[in-house]
Amino acid sequence: MMLVRTDSDNADFRQLVKELDEFLAEVDGDEHAYYAQFNRLDNIQNVVIVYEDSEPIGCGAFKSYAETVAEVKRMFVRLEHRGKGAGAALLVELEAWAVGIGYSECILETGHRQTAAVRLYQAAGYKVIPNYGQYAGVDSSVCMTKKLTVDNRAGV
Repeated sequence: MMLVRTDSDNADFRQLVKELDEFLAEVDGDEHAYYAQFNRLDNIQNVVIVYEDSEPIGCGAFKSYAETVAEVKRMFVRLEHRGKGAGAALLVELEAWAVGIGYSECILETGHRQTAAVRLYQAAGYKVIPNYGQYAGVDSSVCMTKKLTVDNRAGV
């Protein structure tokens, strides 16, 4: 696997996000339109793509939520490539990048229906918190946080 830092203008990222949105539309059903409004791709400066044999197989991103808090967004690994560690590698790289530019915490939102994602985040040290921002009061959302340390700078 190879990890590449880029931004939201990357064509591979845009294709992976299209596949992510198709997957989420199926999983989230009628709720998908609500979540989609918070997942715009304009001007995301911190995107990581994971490649296997030069094929893009997954992506993730973060954006600033507060001065020292980065929000992890658009995490996705193609179904046929899951279980190989790509999601964990993406998270480690995103965290390393976030620490490197001054963030000390990551937050994220996922859904109760994304059980594999919840397990991935918990295995990476994320803890469930009360739903924040636009997700407050949304029963199908799971919000999580992780404090970052200089150890997170190591990356992969």
